[in-house]
Amino acid sequence: MKKKMFFAGSGGQGALAIGQMIAKAGMEEGNEVTWLPSYGPEMRGGTANCTVIVSDKPISCPLINDADVLVAMNLPSLRKFESMVNPGGYIFINSSMVPETSTRTDVKVIEIPANEKAVEIGNDRAANIVMLGAILAETGCCKKETILHQMEKMFSGRKAKFLPANIAALELYCK
Repeated sequence: MKKKMFFAGSGGQGALAIGQMIAKAGMEEGNEVTWLPSYGPEMRGGTANCTVIVSDKPISCPLINDADVLVAMNLPSLRKFESMVNPGGYIFINSSMVPETSTRTDVKVIEIPANEKAVEIGNDRAANIVMLGAILAETGCCKKETILHQMEKMFSGRKAKFLPANIAALELYCK
């Protein structure tokens, strides 16, 4: 098993965070993983993306030219990266922020109104976690329990008050 994933959006949308959580969960489950972030110097509002590879065999290179999964949190990310998805792969689109859909017919396109769903549960900053739940439900790239464990680590200490709302965001699509 080898999954190559590409997460892209604007800085502050949480694309790097969900990629990192999947990478850490994959490692916790005993897989080989890579997480390679890339972001502009402006951070919040600038471009941000990362690649994640989860494999049951050693990974020779963290760079990818093609992906099994693309998560596009904004329109520029969809336009720029949709062509890199392998036939039979997945394109997850944050339809709250992307007014278009993919033109690809050889992949499974999943539109998630992540921002709207996050607002509905009272956590407007959890759009990325809503998307993470959809990714887990569709791809099975890692176990929900492992992601919950990673979320407990991420939302600990002073951030512990955010854990219940983020669990609710995850469970919108991943029961």
